[in-house]
Amino acid sequence: MLVSVIIPAFNEEQTIRQVIEAVHSLPIKKQIIVINDGSTDGTYKVLEELQTVHALTVVHCTENRGKGFAIRQGLPHVKGEAVVIQDADMELSPTDLVDLLKPFERDDVQVVYGSRFLNGRGNASLHNFIANRLLATYTNLLYGCRITDESTGYKAFSTDLITRLNLTCEGFEFCPEVTAKILRAGYRIHEIPVSYFPRTKKEGKKLRFWSDGLFAAWTLLKYRFISKTELFKSTTQDKLRY
Repeated sequence: MLVSVIIPAFNEEQTIRQVIEAVHSLPIKKQIIVINDGSTDGTYKVLEELQTVHALTVVHCTENRGKGFAIRQGLPHVKGEAVVIQDADMELSPTDLVDLLKPFERDDVQVVYGSRFLNGRGNASLHNFIANRLLATYTNLLYGCRITDESTGYKAFSTDLITRLNLTCEGFEFCPEVTAKILRAGYRIHEIPVSYFPRTKKEGKKLRFWSDGLFAAWTLLKYRFISKTELFKSTTQDKLRY
């Protein structure tokens, strides 16, 4: 199976090389798509250097629009049968990507999340752990599902599903939007445990736990009640699961 790995990156010159090298070394057939989301540091230069060494699809955005926008810019370039979102900050180890793909060996699996909390708190701080578990519980109550990590950066989808979804996100709301629309359409989210090495704000952490968490909660609530006809692109004739 050819896997398209989309790597959104904004000002990640310190880690982007390490991430790409790690993904490139994985024993799988892969297409690496990097979206430089208007970086103002040395990310552009690093990507230009790496393109001379590895087969990369690189899209340079003229301005920073957010993670969701970057991912949507990557989707038209996808050639694989599955799509994996890989963050450029090394908080999630690329070595876990192989395990993330294993559930796709079953015909009924369309979505897999890499859960940082499936086996407990791990390396997460207490407030990070509590905030994420609250958001996961909220998601479970709204959608009648059973997941442990809604906001994980490690998400994998069948290409057929992710390219048909009507995504409008710009920033970090990619996670709650894609989660809500997948669950609303009746698909099950499978989870596998992944390792987690959180960085601090000083080290470049961009997500703000409480404010972004509240926005995620609102996004999940908003999409819980939209019409099912709005879940997929208008050109798609999709059979909803329920």
